[in-house]
Amino acid sequence: MRLSCRPLAAGSENCYHLFMLQVVYFPAWLTPEIFPGFPLRWYGLMYIAAFAVSFVLYRRQVKERNFPISDDDLSGMFFAAILGLLLGARIFSTIIYDTSGIYRSAPWLVFWPFRGGAFTGLQGMSYHGGVFACFLAIFLYSKRKGFNFREVCDMFAASAPLGFTFGRLGNFANAELYGRVTGSSFGMIFPNAAQLPTSEGWVQEMAQAAGIAITGPWVNLPRHPSQLYQAFFEGLVLWAIIWFFRNRKPFKGFLVGLYFAGYGFFRFFVEYFRQPDANLGFRLELGAVRGLPVSYAHPFLSFTTGQILSFLMIVFAGVWLFVTSRLPDSRPVVRVYTGEEDDKPDYSETPAQRNKRRKMRKKLK
Repeated sequence: MRLSCRPLAAGSENCYHLFMLQVVYFPAWLTPEIFPGFPLRWYGLMYIAAFAVSFVLYRRQVKERNFPISDDDLSGMFFAAILGLLLGARIFSTIIYDTSGIYRSAPWLVFWPFRGGAFTGLQGMSYHGGVFACFLAIFLYSKRKGFNFREVCDMFAASAPLGFTFGRLGNFANAELYGRVTGSSFGMIFPNAAQLPTSEGWVQEMAQAAGIAITGPWVNLPRHPSQLYQAFFEGLVLWAIIWFFRNRKPFKGFLVGLYFAGYGFFRFFVEYFRQPDANLGFRLELGAVRGLPVSYAHPFLSFTTGQILSFLMIVFAGVWLFVTSRLPDSRPVVRVYTGEEDDKPDYSETPAQRNKRRKMRKKLK
């Protein structure tokens, strides 16, 4: 740490002593493309990793409970879920987050991964739309195959959050969806972040807090790595909570409600650190403080699109839990699936069969 005295803005006569702290920069070696010149990107690879991790966790639950589903049906169900997720996430994103109107005038561009002759991928995915479309696809597949929808979805709810972690790591690799400006030690300078005018007083204050000397009319300030916050809370923490309850759920469908409520809760509060889309800003402002720069401040009673959708997720979770807990066949089939609604052991089995079943249960644990 060293002490220096520099003017905060061009033409300013004020001089401040800045503590030149070690500023954390976004890794220079990390680019959206895994190999320069090839269309394979980290974001796409993280999606593949997310699906793979979710599939492994789901299959483990199937084996734990001896759930009656074949490998072909399991693969088919995952294919339907992934297809629903991608379609819902992309379509919902173009409806809710796009303000240019390009997709209304040219709807075929929704799934066109090229812009200006260059491969760009499908930029813009809404997780809120994707998760609802995913569960709709699972519902239709379960109904077609005769599976209990709530039991099937509970296992998805216990698998999906850990996969979600990789999706947010993909956003971090793209240096996108970063957070608001901060002078704290958690801040990171992202190369693609919009530079801010040093003529603004709040920019000068944040630069001083971060220990950055201003030498020109524009400056790139540290921001919250909100992608990592989301990966931790909406991914790892939420997965750990649901995974703990997977064999302790009080009724069928409980894990689905826990997932929607947990994701909505964590996402709602992480949005206070994440910078909203520049073309959207705050969709709802209830407080007296309004019109502040979205990269600087997020008033407590100003809400982004993500917060509004997350609140609706929490409301949906409450309704879901209320209804599913009162259905006549709500009692769950926990651990080893026997085909009996009360999940009691079959006392007609021989001692040899019982020992074999106990050994299998220990092995699965």
